[in-house]
Amino acid sequence: MTDTKPTKARIPRLLETERIYLRLFEPTDVDAYFPSLFDEEMRRLTGTQGSFTHQQVERFVEEASQDSSRIMLLICLQDTDEMIGEIALMDMHAKNRSGHIRIAIDSAAHQGKGYGTEAMKLLLDYGFGICNLHRIELEVYAFNDRAIRTYEKLGFKREGVRRDVLFYNHRYHDAILMSMLEEEFRERYVRA
Repeated sequence: MTDTKPTKARIPRLLETERIYLRLFEPTDVDAYFPSLFDEEMRRLTGTQGSFTHQQVERFVEEASQDSSRIMLLICLQDTDEMIGEIALMDMHAKNRSGHIRIAIDSAAHQGKGYGTEAMKLLLDYGFGICNLHRIELEVYAFNDRAIRTYEKLGFKREGVRRDVLFYNHRYHDAILMSMLEEEFRERYVRA
């Protein structure tokens, strides 16, 4: 007699490592994603000033999925399928072959474990190797030392400072513009 237990459907994965995978948002993900938008530390690190309704988030995810200049992915753990953050490649411009990358790991419990670094390498590889981008940039607030160190370790170069760009918690904060070019990525990560 064979075991006829139903097997759990495998979630489609766009990119993956041994520890994490990146996948597209599904409409059912909004319920799990929504509470992370109200995490105090995450709001500070991302400079999030507004608040959002569940319906606004549903609409944003739907509109983002229709935007050909953007790919927005969830970061999930291989072992548990737990959603631990999001990463996006946005504002992709075909003629200039450029884009903007952003990432957020949702809770302190998952930060500092290298998940963000793995996710960034995956999406950078995708951006340079599949989307044929030449330049990928990001912006990070000057008070986010851990993120700055991570981006520099990945190979991003500082390009400049946007002064007093964010007003948060009674103070103005600078943003640092960083970028990586395709040849810099290939020299560091792609083996012939």
